[in-house]
Amino acid sequence: MDWSRGHTIGHGSTAAVSVAKSHFSDEVFAVKSVELSQSQLLQKEQKILSQLSSSYVVSYKGYDVTKENDKLIFNLMMEYMPDGTLSDEIRKQGGRINEPLIGHYTKQILKGLEYLHSGGRGIAHCDIKGQNILLGKTGAKIADFGCARWIDPAGCPADIWGLGCTIIEMATGGSPWTNVTNAASLLYKIAFSGQSPEFPKFLSLQARDFLSKCLRKDPKERWTAKQLLKHTFLEEFNSNQNFVTSSPTSILDQDIWNSVEESETMDSTILQTGSSPLQRVRELCSNSGELNWRWNDDERWITIRSSNR
Repeated sequence: MDWSRGHTIGHGSTAAVSVAKSHFSDEVFAVKSVELSQSQLLQKEQKILSQLSSSYVVSYKGYDVTKENDKLIFNLMMEYMPDGTLSDEIRKQGGRINEPLIGHYTKQILKGLEYLHSGGRGIAHCDIKGQNILLGKTGAKIADFGCARWIDPAGCPADIWGLGCTIIEMATGGSPWTNVTNAASLLYKIAFSGQSPEFPKFLSLQARDFLSKCLRKDPKERWTAKQLLKHTFLEEFNSNQNFVTSSPTSILDQDIWNSVEESETMDSTILQTGSSPLQRVRELCSNSGELNWRWNDDERWITIRSSNR
């Protein structure tokens, strides 16, 4: 697939996220990119995301390796979510989301967590927070699997704790630990203080009870995603219900493609292979320094592009 990279729309600890557009179908997607030599974590994320299919997890679109400014770049292609992150939405709402919308997003996040934790998948996300929840037309989806891992069910309560903290973030616009200023103090507070985060007093009794099930200090006492989905706090919220947010119109309406028109168009040929990603890159680079490729997991082929025509 030939595609053009648009504007950068986000940054992770090691990778940048851009909006991208297919030349063939005009499909818009997001692409998370990092130099190939530093792409071990992103390749692990690609391996996990490629095995997932849920309405509550960002969709996997594929991956490729491109040559840009004489550097090999590993690109993970994902569903584009036009309304940004949940943290962005909290800021747009003035630092606080109303309780019905909190319940709506919480139910969708929980459905994503139930999918990850169950069905023999045994995947713990390990980094649930507002910045890693993306919003679109259908609501909230879990994204950024850079910290995710396959684990036995005993490891999944960490995601439930993260959900509880995210609910407090939605309700207050801030961290559950408002008086903690650095990571070391935060880790000590959570692990050794014996204290749980303070629940916002303005939340309903049902919402605070729900939080108490998420933020129990003993992981064994924490409710599972399946149990939480049956809590009375979520009974009135339909995951498919439409909520109007203050999010801006799609980034496509902002003429971001003006600067992309000058992007290089690469021609494609097809090569059958069964090697690992790094082995394939080595093979291609040994044959020509001008080749870029794309591996399609479903069809088991690589698209090789030449930028020399």
